[in-house]
Formats: sequence, structure tokens, C-alpha cells
Amino acid sequence: MATKTWALDPTHSEVQFKIKHLMITNVTGSFNIFTVNAQTEDEDFTKAKVSFTADVNSISTNNEQRDTHLKSADFFDAEKFPQVKFQATKADNIDNDGSYDLYGDLTIRDVTKNVKLSVEFGGVVKDPWGNTKAGFTINGKINRKDFGLTWNAVTEAGGVMVSEEVRLFAEIQLVEQA
Repeated sequence: MATKTWALDPTHSEVQFKIKHLMITNVTGSFNIFTVNAQTEDEDFTKAKVSFTADVNSISTNNEQRDTHLKSADFFDAEKFPQVKFQATKADNIDNDGSYDLYGDLTIRDVTKNVKLSVEFGGVVKDPWGNTKAGFTINGKINRKDFGLTWNAVTEAGGVMVSEEVRLFAEIQLVEQA
């Protein structure tokens, strides 16, 4: 078996989150600057060493005022905690179609919790320029309060402004390093 090193193909990857606003609609956000690195034995990603880092200052919800609030101490506190990090710990429930559960340590605001992500492995192919690429669709859910993101406001009717549950979505394409 050969050890392979993989890096993010940023032009074919995205990391997004959705959270309920006023408990009636979802707001979508993304991290525009992030990295993913992996080491595998051959092309077996279920046993890969995987790390992910996102730059909190790259957060975008297409609303400058909201983005500034998310970067503030009320939420991510980007000045003190400039990165969100994930380190994979194990894969489980591996299906024949290449999907599996990926467990790992997620760190937000210096709080680390083990989380479960659902991974759909898209496969490995060579692109027209001879680069070997691997593709993944990743989904998960976290409770933002578990990571110290506790800000909220109460509406006039007594509801909350922002849900505790955050849904995570990523399309990741990796390229094998020579």
C-alpha cells in the first residue's frame, strides 16, 4: 500500500451552513477560505487522516451587517478565535456505495466536541490534465450552544430569533499531491 497525500481543490469545493431565522426560514452562510488535507493508504478515505480549517473572517451570508455580527464576540469572536477546525477520528457504518459516518473533533471558539458527519464518497477520477481527484458530499448537524455561540434574542411573540441547530453542508474535491 502506498501513502497518498491529498489537498483541497478550492475552485471545486464549498462549505456552507444553514440556520433557522425567526424559526420560519433558513439563512445560508459559507466560509470562503478553508483548507482540507488528507493522507490515505492508496485511495481508502475511510481510514484517512483528515484535517479541515476554516477562516472565520471569510464567513459570508450575503449581508455585511450580519457577517460583522457573526464575527463579533456574540458569535465566533474572530479576533480571539480566527479558525474553525476539524480533525477526523474514525469512519464507521461504511456502505457498499461509498457512504459512511465520519467522526471527528470540531473546534469552535476553543471548545472542542466530537461530531458525526455523513459522507457520500463520489469516487476518484483523473481529470483531463492528469490530476487525480476525489469527491465528497458531507452533511451534519451541530448545536451552536455546545460551542459557546449562545447569543439570541426573543421576538415580540416570545419566539427566538436564531435556532440552536446548525446544519452543515460541504462539497469537497481533493487533488492528489505528487
